[in-house]
Amino acid sequence: MDDEIQIPISMPLDSDGFLRRECPTCEQEFKWFNHAEGDQDAAQVSQYFCPLCGAAAGLDSWWTPAQLEYGFGSASGAIDEAMNAAIADAFKGVKGMKFKQNSSFSLDIEAPDPLIEPDDMLIVEPPCHTNEPLKVPEGFTEGVFCLICGAQFAA
Repeated sequence: MDDEIQIPISMPLDSDGFLRRECPTCEQEFKWFNHAEGDQDAAQVSQYFCPLCGAAAGLDSWWTPAQLEYGFGSASGAIDEAMNAAIADAFKGVKGMKFKQNSSFSLDIEAPDPLIEPDDMLIVEPPCHTNEPLKVPEGFTEGVFCLICGAQFAA
């Protein structure tokens, strides 16, 4: 068994195709446009900048607490299967021991309620990366930072 398992989880988008995100620095929420897999217009970067405070963070640092909880809960069945397989593999080939898998084994992770993404926030388009629009909270009057390069612009 590999040390890493991958379990695809779908996150809801709003009706404009935006995904809610949370800055790991300022902990404010905003949304970025969710490009389709393989979209040539999607910027290829190694970090993103928060449009609200300008702080940079790695690609996988922007999940909201609700998204993390949903993802973990949605993966519970696959996690249970992986745990059972790992335990069975650990006992394979051990002489003098016989392992019988318990079919009722579970980590008892509750399945989450589905996430619903409301159509909130205002769309802003950075002049430097027009293919990477954002949604910021209504009433956000300070300068907005580009998600891709961190340049500040007027909303």
